[in-house]
Amino acid sequence: MSIERLGPIDPVQRFNQTTKSAKPQAKAASDSIAFSDEAKLRAELLQMSEQVRDASDVRMDRIAEVRKKLEDPSYINDTVVNSVAERIMDAFGI
Repeated sequence: MSIERLGPIDPVQRFNQTTKSAKPQAKAASDSIAFSDEAKLRAELLQMSEQVRDASDVRMDRIAEVRKKLEDPSYINDTVVNSVAERIMDAFGI
């Protein structure tokens, strides 16, 4: 009977053997996204509509301007009074 050698005697030696390292894989191309001109325009319109919606309905600059005019006694005359009266009547359908 003969015993032939099949591998290293020490089984740990088999794990210590250096093997060729695998070539590093090339990095995959990163994902990208492109928006059409129409999509960009719609995004701008949406942003503008949100700004308008969030804006205050009260314009403080106009209120200050009207207050200043009303404090001036020369501003209120018959022409202004008649014009305001007509606009109020038109608004109420009178």
